[in-house]
Amino acid sequence: MITIALSKGRIFDETMPILNAAGIVCAENPEISRKLVFKTSNKDVKIIIVRASDVPTYVERGGADIGIAGKDILDEYSGTGLYYPVDLNIAKCKMMVAAKKNFDYEKVIKNKRRLKVATKYPNTARSFFSSKGIHIDLIKLYGSMELAPIVGLSDVIVDLV
Repeated sequence: MITIALSKGRIFDETMPILNAAGIVCAENPEISRKLVFKTSNKDVKIIIVRASDVPTYVERGGADIGIAGKDILDEYSGTGLYYPVDLNIAKCKMMVAAKKNFDYEKVIKNKRRLKVATKYPNTARSFFSSKGIHIDLIKLYGSMELAPIVGLSDVIVDLV
């Protein structure tokens, strides 16, 4: 039995046609079901629905044989022994740095001031700013990133768009 870990949302929506073309059709619609484990048209394959950030953990720890996750999830995952054999070219998005309109980003960088960065993606943010020689103070948030600069919690945010 092969178990494939997926998460609901864009990755799921764009993965299912690929799996269907490979002859793996979900017996039920996971988008409307509350179930987390689904049989497929192939008796040797099942699909489990997990939180996107948990896909690598399920694969690494043996709860799934294969997982399909975004590069953002894989870049932030700190486990070992995972291989990224295929880029499916699905669910494309960009990681961006954003600030309030009146924030003088160039001045902060020129004056070598530490930048306060709020993000759900600390590894990605750290790597990006480090490659530019910019020192940062990371603020890990799990949601409402855009609020951080508005209330003075951070100078900028790093988030997916």
